[in-house]
Amino acid sequence: MVEHQIAARGVRDERVLEAMRGVPRHLFVPPGYERAAYDDMPLPIGAGQTISQPYIVALMTAMLEPGPEDRVLEIGAGSGYQAAVLSLLCERVVTVERLPEVAEAARANLARVGATNVEVHVGDGTQGWPALAPYNAILVTAAAPFVPEPLLEQLADNGRFVAPVGGRDLQELVRIRRQGARLVHESAGPVRFVPLIGEHGW
Repeated sequence: MVEHQIAARGVRDERVLEAMRGVPRHLFVPPGYERAAYDDMPLPIGAGQTISQPYIVALMTAMLEPGPEDRVLEIGAGSGYQAAVLSLLCERVVTVERLPEVAEAARANLARVGATNVEVHVGDGTQGWPALAPYNAILVTAAAPFVPEPLLEQLADNGRFVAPVGGRDLQELVRIRRQGARLVHESAGPVRFVPLIGEHGW
């Protein structure tokens, strides 16, 4: 998976590649989908949610540039797979999930792989998680119609924000870097994600 679907498509960050090798993806998919766990495609995880394809997980993680001492906020825990990858790359992961049953499943999956530096909260992810802000990096794993302002407010100086932003059917994968009062925007091309639901989403 890592060699043919991720490294071959241009993700070169060795720390990210090692983290992708270190998380058993089949433990984060529903029963019956284990054989497809390492294919380069999103898979349903129930409640209308998906686990992103491995390449997109790796690409977004590389764009986020998580450091060993970073505190990272993830919006949309899903199955917990992305948080598990991040847990190998940073000091602490805070992930916010809208659906209680999905959050509970993510907690179980993360416990199964020993990701003890991840905490899963239930709430409106478009509001972020102010109690533990600021964050060195913020990753949004659902599509927002615009960048939620509360998330930018919780981004530390020199922090990175990565999210799919755009319409319900097609979005642009964007990265924003905070440089003091200045926000620097970049784009990594078109993507498709489930919609981000909340006060500052859909």
